[in-house]
Amino acid sequence: MAQIPFPALCAVVTAPTLAQLRARRDEAAIEADLVELRLDTVADPDVAGALEGRRGPVIVTCRAAWEGGYFEGTEGARLALLEQAWRAGADFVDIEFAAWRDAAWVRQTGGQRLVVSSHDFTGVPADLASRYHAMAATGAAVVKLAVTATVLADCVPLLAFAPTAPQRQVVLAMGAPGLITRLMPQRFRSAWTYAGDSVAPGQMPPRQLREEFRFGEVGPDAALYGIVANPVGHSVSPAMHNAAHRADKRNAVYLPLQAEDAADVLTFADAFDLRGASVTLPFKVDLLPHCEPDALARRVGAVNTLARSDGTWRGFNTDVPGLLAPLAERVDVTGLRATILGAGGAARGAAIALSSAGAHVTVCARRGEAARRVAAETGVLAAPMPPLPGSWDVLVNATSAGMHPRVDETPWPGAVFDGRLVYDLIYNPRDTRLLREARASGCDTLDGLAMLVAQAEQQFEIWTGHRPSPGVMLDAAVSRLRGFAAPHPDSVPLPS
Repeated sequence: MAQIPFPALCAVVTAPTLAQLRARRDEAAIEADLVELRLDTVADPDVAGALEGRRGPVIVTCRAAWEGGYFEGTEGARLALLEQAWRAGADFVDIEFAAWRDAAWVRQTGGQRLVVSSHDFTGVPADLASRYHAMAATGAAVVKLAVTATVLADCVPLLAFAPTAPQRQVVLAMGAPGLITRLMPQRFRSAWTYAGDSVAPGQMPPRQLREEFRFGEVGPDAALYGIVANPVGHSVSPAMHNAAHRADKRNAVYLPLQAEDAADVLTFADAFDLRGASVTLPFKVDLLPHCEPDALARRVGAVNTLARSDGTWRGFNTDVPGLLAPLAERVDVTGLRATILGAGGAARGAAIALSSAGAHVTVCARRGEAARRVAAETGVLAAPMPPLPGSWDVLVNATSAGMHPRVDETPWPGAVFDGRLVYDLIYNPRDTRLLREARASGCDTLDGLAMLVAQAEQQFEIWTGHRPSPGVMLDAAVSRLRGFAAPHPDSVPLPS
């Protein structure tokens, strides 16, 4: 068997035909340490053909429909394909735990080169521990246990499992809250992680794991940071912060953390020794009571940065200076009329930032009571939506309307753009519908990327004691936004 570095990166490949599967196998072998061949997606499965000429180690999988796969033949035919793969010398063959007893041939293998697997697509099973130990008792070379994470805390039970050598394990949580299990397999004693073009919930391409999340660069004791959000998939913060850690040669990684609520964040943070976190929608206000905020965060009533010191969370708000820095390059806001759309934590920060810079600020929101509350707490004015004609010089969008993936939305349908500058704090996409319509009406526009970078650089300084290398975060953000999107057009959504 070919030598495999552990933890390894395993690329999952699917295809409608054997010829396409072989082509994708060879493409994947360039970036991956190990390739999983999903024969259940192939209309003409042929074991010998799938293995012939392979350029690296492979796992052969033919997933049963009852375990989320796509094989349409009989169970006997499926198990026969797996037996053929094992006898033909596949580096590993994956067989479901529920099918183990029905495959008489596995008892002739001594478990060698076999992966015994179990997938739960609904959550974390109540019998998780007993299931793991029963699977380990089969003697299979690798125990693969996959659950579905609906909250960050669902990853915590997976820390408890440890294989007895020479047996290995792969434990993972599918779904966005389970990304740490894919990005940091060494924390879970996993022999490899699975990558692919959205082949399974939470999966990402091999190149993204290596380039954005530093897979293979950082050690098992890497310092952990992350962005706390829900949803989290739109964020470019991981690309920015990981680029800064790489440039700084730090043994650290920054993760996407899709949380359920503040308690979920804190449970996860304690279990994984999270050192710091960026905080965004919808947690900027919710996490304030759980930290010791500095004066600015207390005044804003929202935190966007957490840092742990001696077991205590300290809270900061870098949105305020981050918002003003790029705006100051365009206009002198002193004496200008600034209207803010929204009444959440971002709107509060914007109101404080702009009023402290000398602007006359008005908060507008569809929820009039919320706008009045923000205005009263920040010492500015409140007005109903939409803003009155001729009432503003600078318009700031502090809502999430227009953010990926709802890019066709706008916070102000039918807007009258009769002011000077429109500033949309959204950065993904950079060119929102609001900004396009404002430009078409002759307004100057400013997107949220410059603010994102400015506040992120300050976060990095809070955590590390110094600013990141100049330009590294901006370059990473622009690159990530440019390639943001799109699952592979030929990918098949499959469990793995």
